[in-house]
Amino acid sequence: MNLIFFVMTTSSIVLMIYKSPELVLSSMINGASSAVTLAIRLLAIYSVWIAIMRIIEKSGLDKKIAKLLSPIVKRLFKGESEEAQASISMNFSANMLGIGSVATPLGIQAIERMDKGKIYASHNIILFVVINCTSLELLPSTILGMRASMGSLNPADIILPTLLSSLISTICGVSLCFLARRFNKNKE
Repeated sequence: MNLIFFVMTTSSIVLMIYKSPELVLSSMINGASSAVTLAIRLLAIYSVWIAIMRIIEKSGLDKKIAKLLSPIVKRLFKGESEEAQASISMNFSANMLGIGSVATPLGIQAIERMDKGKIYASHNIILFVVINCTSLELLPSTILGMRASMGSLNPADIILPTLLSSLISTICGVSLCFLARRFNKNKE
């Protein structure tokens, strides 16, 4: 993978030097400056959401969210411990709020709790990863924050398309996981 990025970067710089050598240095400096500015904006957004998640955790609201999502989680992740189901529920709620950076540690914790020490991932772990990858979002808060910080006139324009696309992808992903599970059971 490092080789691929090395080739891409080197070829880009060589082409820039060939096409317009006077813009190479200024383009690199502007790109680095934009990256730092974006990183600072994202840091502010993430800090706010991590603080909100800590408040939710301290107030006990996380337990209520877990209880609200528990019928779905119990149905999808049969045979998992209550601790694993609670981590799964909190991960799902963070993803639904569009704060994937907060959901990541919760997802790692859920997988650790689901791991039974086998060589291969269980169906529940695979299903969990698929649901995380499709990331059902009710409120894409990180994207809304980025759009607002970049001066979008209506940053909330993306809520409905994001909801629909993530809902469809999650339904397809879960369906394919259960289809693959059924297919694998028939092979055994």
